[in-house]
Amino acid sequence: MPVAATLDRAGAVCQDVTEFFHVGLNVSDLGRAVRFYTALFGQSPAKQYVDYAKFEVTEPPLVLALYPNPQSPGGSLNHLGLRLRDSLQLVEMQRRLEEAGISTQRQDEVECCYSRQTKFWITDPDRNLWEIYTFHDDIEHSGFDDAPIRSRVSTPRSIWEHHLKEPVPNRLSFLENSLDEVRLEGTFNALLPEETMQQLLTEAGRVLKEGGRIVVHALVGDRAFPGTPQLPGMASMVERVPLETEPSELLRQSGFVDIHFEKLGDIHCFQVNGVELRELRLTAIKSGHRHEGLVTVIYKGPYSEIELDDGLVLKRGETISILKSVADRIRSGPAADAFGLVQV
Repeated sequence: MPVAATLDRAGAVCQDVTEFFHVGLNVSDLGRAVRFYTALFGQSPAKQYVDYAKFEVTEPPLVLALYPNPQSPGGSLNHLGLRLRDSLQLVEMQRRLEEAGISTQRQDEVECCYSRQTKFWITDPDRNLWEIYTFHDDIEHSGFDDAPIRSRVSTPRSIWEHHLKEPVPNRLSFLENSLDEVRLEGTFNALLPEETMQQLLTEAGRVLKEGGRIVVHALVGDRAFPGTPQLPGMASMVERVPLETEPSELLRQSGFVDIHFEKLGDIHCFQVNGVELRELRLTAIKSGHRHEGLVTVIYKGPYSEIELDDGLVLKRGETISILKSVADRIRSGPAADAFGLVQV
């Protein structure tokens, strides 16, 4: 911890004064903010008045001053953070917050900011985003919340990854049927023309082996996002927020099968512009019948919607393009009369 020695007039050392990083925050409700930061730091404020409160935290060395002055959330502030010494500190701080009824979102060994970290995110009562983390090691790319640890433990033999902010190649420099896995980390959050995304998925299908896997990780919304996203934290890299159904539908149209949602849930963020943001992680398989063609069918009822064995959800009166082999299986099954063929 940085320490500065102070001297008296005779030059003798009087005391050691710890150097602190100082942050001042405007808050809409001083009492509520004090309760939140008491739980975060595990201590009461050093000073508290009706118009001011101050926390003095020795580890990490921080002075946090709170002022009752409501502002729009965030403003020019991206996010605030605490880098802790080790995982024990991280676990203890997260436990303290959860016991106080404050929800946290943990991320183990994620890749972001050109480093590998374990962290959790919280939002204070004024919607300022806090990142609490420990540092593991440096990496060579910016990262976008890595795939689950189990994916790294059982890494396929040959993988190609694309990350948000990286250029999208017109053609992947691999032989046909040569890769075990393609990973799209944030690619759906890039502002790409539709034909570019379709070409990338076509290329992924070309270079993957039969039975090879494509993994999609993205930030999605439960409805169309109005305007240009301006999100805090690592989400500030996001250029667009697709509907949560868009990635699976594009994969299906590109001939991938066995589409499986590993995760579709709330993240540390929030609602923005009336849209619920969710973290999406899904996988799909290159079918051996990839080039057999698609057919368009319509579900006629009687139910409002049904779910097929591969997870595909069809709503009554909705048309959708599916693999011919899937359509043949439906038409030969007990629910054949519930479907109509639109075009081949």
